[in-house]
Amino acid sequence: MAIRGDVAGQALALPADGGEMGAAASRLDPARARQRKLPEPPPLKQHGPARVIAMCNQKGGVGKTTSTINLGASLVEYGRRVLLVDLDPQGALSVGLGVPAQQLDRTIYNALMERRTTLADVRVGTDVPGLDLVPSNIDLSAAEVQLVSEVAREQTLLRALDSVRDEYDYVLIDCQPSLGLLTVNALTAAHGVVIPLECEFFSLRGVALLVDTIDKVKERLNPSLQIDGILATMYDSRTVHCREVFSRVVEAFGDTVFRTVIQRTVRFPETTVAGQPITTWAPTSSGAAAYRDLAKEVISL
Repeated sequence: MAIRGDVAGQALALPADGGEMGAAASRLDPARARQRKLPEPPPLKQHGPARVIAMCNQKGGVGKTTSTINLGASLVEYGRRVLLVDLDPQGALSVGLGVPAQQLDRTIYNALMERRTTLADVRVGTDVPGLDLVPSNIDLSAAEVQLVSEVAREQTLLRALDSVRDEYDYVLIDCQPSLGLLTVNALTAAHGVVIPLECEFFSLRGVALLVDTIDKVKERLNPSLQIDGILATMYDSRTVHCREVFSRVVEAFGDTVFRTVIQRTVRFPETTVAGQPITTWAPTSSGAAAYRDLAKEVISL
């Protein structure tokens, strides 16, 4: 589903005094009002080819990496094989899964820049059976410069994924917080985009720019690209501002907003230190339940 930037811009027009929407939001939790019981995903008879999803937002600190890890782990719980691709030179996805990427000789950088190196050569297993990782480290920062001179530079990741696509049901790409060439590569390779969005006013400001970039990639490089959904993260129903922002996002984007909402919880920082998904670190927590619901929504797309 394509969303034009002018529609995204409507979400920025938050009323200064809250207005009627603010009064309504203070009385009702809009996220809870949208929740529905989701059916259990059906089992698979065979695996592949994978649906590629880019987890993308040029603003940092909105929960991209956390959502990539925990959505991937939740999909595995429903019998799906998942490959996580760390496309951020900071390597947060690798760190979040306990992989010492800085000590690895080969990473995603080698698969992108060396003709004889494939993703199968650089991927590593995780502590979650069925969940594999293509790690990244600071070496990847050089790829953005080196790719400039390559032929069909926007399709480098797409070509690399071809060698492993049939082995997985989902490939989740954790994009860096920018709209540079690496992110364009992710959007060119992807079937869909999930936009993690912190429920905070300044997080809305970049949505229109991101949507315009997605539309340009769809028009020029990847006609099948669509926005799978906007994922509200760091949601705190106790604050009027958070409820107002969420209400405005739903007003602007409608059903493109996932019904699942990721609440603020201290469990997520704990999982980063532990190097595990929340589904294994705190399997009965509200955060784990939320990502399982998100997995159900993603499978139903």
